[in-house]
Amino acid sequence: MSAERFSDALGWRSLSDADRQREYSPSSCVDGDLGPFIQEYTDASQAARAWCTEQGHEIQTVAYGSSPAQTVDVVVPHAPAAPLLVFIHGGYWQELSKRESFSAAPGFLANGIAYAAVDYTLAPSVSIAEIADECRAAVAHLVASADRLGIDPDRIVVAGSSAGGHLTAMVALNPNHPWRPAGICLLSGVFELEPLVGTDINDALGLDAVGAHHVSPARLPLVDPPPAVVAWGQNETSQFKRQSRLFAEALRAAGGTASELEVPDRNHFDILSTLGDADSPLGQAVLRLFDRR
Repeated sequence: MSAERFSDALGWRSLSDADRQREYSPSSCVDGDLGPFIQEYTDASQAARAWCTEQGHEIQTVAYGSSPAQTVDVVVPHAPAAPLLVFIHGGYWQELSKRESFSAAPGFLANGIAYAAVDYTLAPSVSIAEIADECRAAVAHLVASADRLGIDPDRIVVAGSSAGGHLTAMVALNPNHPWRPAGICLLSGVFELEPLVGTDINDALGLDAVGAHHVSPARLPLVDPPPAVVAWGQNETSQFKRQSRLFAEALRAAGGTASELEVPDRNHFDILSTLGDADSPLGQAVLRLFDRR
């Protein structure tokens, strides 16, 4: 699928400015109140960290750069050469951190899988392109440190939600950085960024059309993409759903395997609660990515 066909299929150009603002504001599906979800992220992450400590799993903080934000928190099960789930958080490249992103760790550890939460510098301090470079550096550092950390570099799955879904695609699919993970999980991602230009989401991002194209996964020349799970919540805007469906189609058109999953009774924010749940359809789909090698 060409980049222009992808963009045209989204249908975003026919939207009024107000409709485009609403469609690309995930909070519009939850009455605009993100507070309870952010608090749930914080509480669940703190509980997961406490559980890891109680179970004797050390949480290591690994620096991949010199900036305070350029760190990854990693926890590894009591097993040699464990597979690894790397999670990249969302927040429209402007909010959140690894501190709110640890809730899925116990579920993966229970299945013998290590877990890593990536931190990165937020906009407007840096550009989206620079954030993507940081995330690539974070994953590259984990791969290079695999022996020391006790993880299997050939069984790494990268997952991300919202902006983290975009960043996961930028990490795993850029032909100029040809490292290929065992699989990717893209949750409610944005893969064509031009629709954000002209919304207040872009105030901190400073994108124009050319800049948006440069950092849009839908405009990458997809070559041999890794197996993917592309998922979104039932209660999301039509544009977010269309972004995911079209990107899954693009991955398949490039020769990849991409399964689509709409998670019932979930929205853009609480879909994360099922990521590490092996009894949920999303959790099961992600675990299957580790079995492909």
